[in-house]
Amino acid sequence: MDVAVLEIGGSHVTAAMVTPATWDVTEVDRAKLESQEAAEVVVGQLADAARKLPLANGLAIALPGPFDFGTGVAWYRGQGKFDQLYGFNLGAALSAELGTDRLLFVNDAEAFTVGEWTAGEVRGVERCLGVTIGTGIGTAFLADGRVVREGETVPPGGELYKTTYAGKPLEDSISARAILRAYADRTGLEAPGVKEIADLARAGDPTAQEVLVTAFAHLSAALIPWLERFGVTHTVLGGSISGAFDLVHSSLAFPASATQDTEHSALIGAAAHYLRS
Repeated sequence: MDVAVLEIGGSHVTAAMVTPATWDVTEVDRAKLESQEAAEVVVGQLADAARKLPLANGLAIALPGPFDFGTGVAWYRGQGKFDQLYGFNLGAALSAELGTDRLLFVNDAEAFTVGEWTAGEVRGVERCLGVTIGTGIGTAFLADGRVVREGETVPPGGELYKTTYAGKPLEDSISARAILRAYADRTGLEAPGVKEIADLARAGDPTAQEVLVTAFAHLSAALIPWLERFGVTHTVLGGSISGAFDLVHSSLAFPASATQDTEHSALIGAAAHYLRS
C-alpha cells in the first residue's frame, strides 16, 4: 500500500507518495508555507498540498513539536513558526477540510530517524539515535527501529531539547539560532544562515570554523551521557546543519554520520510509522 505523506517545516510543506516495497518517494511537490499566518490560512495551505495526493488510504503528517501528536493539537509559542496555532486542533481542522479522519501525526525528528533506520545511514542498527538540527534540535532514540520515549535511558519524552547544558536550555548552545548568535557576537556581523557560515569556514574563515566546531563540541558533551545510557552504537545527523558535517565531525566523540538524503528521510519514516500504526 502506497502512503501519502506531508512533511511540514517552518517555511515549507512537502507532499509525496512513498512506496513501501522499495521505499521510493514519488509525486514530490514542495510548496511555500506561511507558517505565521492565521490558523485558517495555514490549514488551507496544508490542505491544498494534501489534495495533490491520493488520500484513499489516509495521510501521514510529519511536523515539529511542541505538538500533541495523539490529539492533533498544536502548542507552538515563541518558535518563530505556527504561533497562531497555539491550542488549535490542527487534526480536526484538516480532517474537516480533507474529508477524512485517517490522519496520523508523527514528530519530524522521529520520522527522520525511522526513515534513516529503514533506508539510510542507520539501516538495521539495533540501537541508534537521530539528531535533527535547524531552528531547534530534535532527537529520536530507536531500539530495533522503534522509538523509545520513556525510561531512564532517554531524556524526557526522548527529546534532548528539554534538557539543559551549562545551566541553560540546550538550544542556547546548539541550534541554528545559537550558531548565528555566536557568529554575530564574535564578528559584529549577521550571517544570513548556517550554510553561509559553513561556506565561510570552508573558505578559511577562522571565526566561522570556531563557531561551528564549538557548537558541535557542546552537542557532543550533551549527548554522550545519553548515548552511554541507551547503548547507542551510531548517530545520524539531519536538518539544515547536517550539511556542515564535513567541518565538525572531529568534534563528535562518538560514531556518527550525516544523512545522504535530506529530502526524503522524514517522508519515508512517516510512511513506515503509518504502516506500523
